[in-house]
Amino acid sequence: MSEQQQSDQPVFSIEKLYVKDLSVEVPGAPQVYQERETPQVEVSMNNAGKPISDGYYEVVIKLTVTAKAKEKTVFLVEVAYGGVFQIRNVPETEIEMVLGVTCPNILFPYLREVVSETVSRAGFPPVILHPMNFEAIFKARKQQGDEQAAAPGTTTH
Repeated sequence: MSEQQQSDQPVFSIEKLYVKDLSVEVPGAPQVYQERETPQVEVSMNNAGKPISDGYYEVVIKLTVTAKAKEKTVFLVEVAYGGVFQIRNVPETEIEMVLGVTCPNILFPYLREVVSETVSRAGFPPVILHPMNFEAIFKARKQQGDEQAAAPGTTTH
């Protein structure tokens, strides 16, 4: 293979994985540890990717885990887990899917570990996050965006 052909090959590599932001709150400590009621846990998540330099992209998953018992917050964990990825010679039409599906699939197991460990260190049983289908999330977001773009009287900025 010639040098030109090698330089045209798609490149995808993980450059760095990291905790970008981490916060844990236990507003009712220490009394909350005497409660016997099992808290209800809510999870909200979003992810985004952006170019940071030529051929390099940052993808960040932001996740919030809120546990409540009787409308009182037992604990709150917020994590932003990121990665820097080198992506070259990939068609522009596919970059969005790589940033929205491939990269989050790589980041998510590390994010799960951070959440589980953080909740444990806060004095509670670990929260084990269920696997996420980032492809389904990506397609739903894309479809929602397409529908908004097609709706009469709407503008996009």
